[in-house]
Amino acid sequence: MNSSMINASVSMNALQQKLDMLADNIANVNTVGYKRKEATFEDLLNNTRRQPDAFNQPGRLTSLNFNQGWGSRLAMIQPNLQQGTIKTTEKDTDLAIEGDALFEVAVNANGDRAYTRNGALQLTVAANGDTILATPEGYPVVANTPAGEGPLVVPSGYQLRVNPDGTAEGVATDGSTIELGSIKLVQATRPAALTLVADNLYEIADGINVADVLQNVTPSGENGIALRQGALEQSNVNLGDEMTELINVQRAYQMAARALTSSDTMMGLANSLRK
Repeated sequence: MNSSMINASVSMNALQQKLDMLADNIANVNTVGYKRKEATFEDLLNNTRRQPDAFNQPGRLTSLNFNQGWGSRLAMIQPNLQQGTIKTTEKDTDLAIEGDALFEVAVNANGDRAYTRNGALQLTVAANGDTILATPEGYPVVANTPAGEGPLVVPSGYQLRVNPDGTAEGVATDGSTIELGSIKLVQATRPAALTLVADNLYEIADGINVADVLQNVTPSGENGIALRQGALEQSNVNLGDEMTELINVQRAYQMAARALTSSDTMMGLANSLRK
């Protein structure tokens, strides 16, 4: 009975984590660029046990050996980077990524980087007075500029234009253009190593080599990656699928809870027995 209680309680803990994950997906069904999270479960250690020889009575058809499990645990949560629906907005600073890629942003002055699919960008004024392309939270979008890797600066009097290949230009009122650089995009080779943090950003945990998780990518027709200006990628969460999975997990949780209650009842009965 102790083993059945442990099995049920461990499984309930893992199912509760998945319920929290599903709730997060449902809450972000309308978040621009959000990628649904998926959970992977694995069995804990299974033991092979044997009933005492006294159970080997005449007429017994089953073996004395049996497997004893200890429940399951949540092994991994990773983002599903499948393409979401693209919605046209006609706003110059809205950028949608077609294909498998991520924007890279600088999250602090130390040069730490994070990654996102949220293309709802804006022009903001940096500390040095430059007008740069940044996220709504103020994180500068990293670009390859004539001055090197850094924020994409849009000079005063110019309008931003971003081409499908990621190159950015400043367009003056007379139609003349200047080269601003190209927006840096990266592709995740190990999505499971991306950790979702605040502001719809992904980070890579300390101790993991960034080159083992991400690789630089240039939009082209060959790799199917392109930038669309004046559009936004919507969340790839399917509310119907999430609600169906939520019901399945709730039923599994209820079943584990009933198993725990039954084990507790059986233990109470055993404790109340008198010789």
